[in-house]
Amino acid sequence: MTGLVTRICGVMLALPMLASVAVATDSVPGPAPQDLIETAATQMLKALDADRNVAHSDPARVRHLVDEILLPSFDTDYSARLVLGKHWRDATSAQRQRFIDAFYQSLLRNYGSALAEFTADRMTLLPFRGDLSTGQATVRTEVKRSDGTLVPVNYSMRATPAGWKAWDVTIEGISYVRNLRNDVGAEIDQRGLDAVIERLETESRRGDDERTG
Repeated sequence: MTGLVTRICGVMLALPMLASVAVATDSVPGPAPQDLIETAATQMLKALDADRNVAHSDPARVRHLVDEILLPSFDTDYSARLVLGKHWRDATSAQRQRFIDAFYQSLLRNYGSALAEFTADRMTLLPFRGDLSTGQATVRTEVKRSDGTLVPVNYSMRATPAGWKAWDVTIEGISYVRNLRNDVGAEIDQRGLDAVIERLETESRRGDDERTG
């Protein structure tokens, strides 16, 4: 968790929504946002609880669990496009796909690392506040650390033709997507998109090497 908070720092900027339209709640297939997050997050934390030593020593295993259980509920393409921001327009199709893949791996690594600190019996789903007809929702949860500290973990959701999908995770007030957008935008201006993609890919490989070496 410490590594995630350290890496995701800076001022949170407002994100323009790329496709936000009013929808009827009953027109969105699948479970409601609260039910979707409760099911996915609980399954993920229980899987980690089954072997807590693996959660801390085997990042590849944790990544696999996040990939299998949580990320089907995430709109990673949409999130990656938000992170890339204005640079999306100038990127080639190949660069866009490569960035999406690199972003996906970064999300796997960082979110999995954060979740490794929590256990299923310490997660509380907070009452929903909002209007689902807007096509946007925030699912708020609290997770208790072993020292008793309550950590807010919130999921930004959007309605899609495939159902409700999360597009951001905010842990202790720090948004992964919004802050990565700030970092990526400045770095692309200085070094170029290909260099940013290479950095994300290298960090993912290095994270595994450091924990398994």
